[in-house]
Amino acid sequence: MTNTEIRPFRIQVTQAELDDLTGRLDRTRLPQPAPGDTWEHGTPNHYLREAVTAWRAFDWRAAERRINAHPHHVTRIQDQPIHFIHARSPHEDATPLLLAHTYPGSSVDYLDMIGTLTDPVAHGGRAEDAFHVVVPDAPGFGFSTPVTEPGWTTARVARAYDTLMRRLGYQRYGVHGSDHGAMVARELGVLAPRGFLGLHVLQLFSFPSGDPAEFERLQPHDHAGLEHMRWFQKVGGYTTMNAGRPQTIAAGLSDSPIGLLAYSELFNSFGNGTSLVPLDTILTEVSVNWFANAAAGMARSYHDNAAAPTGQPAPINAAPTGVAVFADDFQTIKTFAERDNPTIVHWSRFDKGGHFAALEVPEILADDIRAFFTALR
Repeated sequence: MTNTEIRPFRIQVTQAELDDLTGRLDRTRLPQPAPGDTWEHGTPNHYLREAVTAWRAFDWRAAERRINAHPHHVTRIQDQPIHFIHARSPHEDATPLLLAHTYPGSSVDYLDMIGTLTDPVAHGGRAEDAFHVVVPDAPGFGFSTPVTEPGWTTARVARAYDTLMRRLGYQRYGVHGSDHGAMVARELGVLAPRGFLGLHVLQLFSFPSGDPAEFERLQPHDHAGLEHMRWFQKVGGYTTMNAGRPQTIAAGLSDSPIGLLAYSELFNSFGNGTSLVPLDTILTEVSVNWFANAAAGMARSYHDNAAAPTGQPAPINAAPTGVAVFADDFQTIKTFAERDNPTIVHWSRFDKGGHFAALEVPEILADDIRAFFTALR
């Protein structure tokens, strides 16, 4: 494949790979349970036992057909394989939209949203609200493997995504992102490439600067957001491990499917047990990363960002920005966010859904993305 070639791609897991997964699941050895076997110490045995039973009965071929129902492609950018879904709308003048996924997810985060975004008429909407949708796997995630060199920070991923959109012929586009994808989306806002329409995100990771005046403007729900931050700091030990010793943890995750599932606990436990992501969806996500052997690249993305020089204050994102805050997700605090993102033009709050809104409440999220970009016209 040349440096600019785009070629078709299909997910084709061999029967030998499926048999190997089944054999490993059959030989699962769970750890000694923690007292009480609750989520307090991490992924509990009772959840893993149920998940192993479900995974052994999981119909991967049906999931594979569902994923392959959309057009997949692969290209190379900076010598890095980038896998992506490219679903064009039947409406030629649709708005190009890049969807940037979460950790520990992949492009399959957005499978349930592609139809309603590309063909709103078929879902009771208007043709003028249609999008041409591009959903890449970030380098090291999903099928954007192997990672060919270090240094794939969110800023570098943003530049690669801009290259991808230009390569596809889009001279104007917007982006939506969550978690890792939200950070990439914000970097696109900082980069502000020609024709960039704006970013819609689930989180803006802005924190107190130390100025006491910032706290004077906080609302009651902002204090709840601070409590959520403190809770996540207590349970987010995987961030330290990924940033500091990614290859150490990857050795276990790449050899043990139950280890990879346990380490992907965010799908079930983010929001302290409030996640609405069905187990079958979690198994699809984890299976993709198992068959792609993506654990090392995913973990090293944290290491790359941790090793990158940081400037103070944070670079300003002046692009038009929309934020959707879901009840059981990281709670973006508007006072802090507006300091670093002065052109927030859309802000919505939802009392249902969490960190994986694309997997939990896809219709609600699609409607909010549509509302943001419609208002920019």
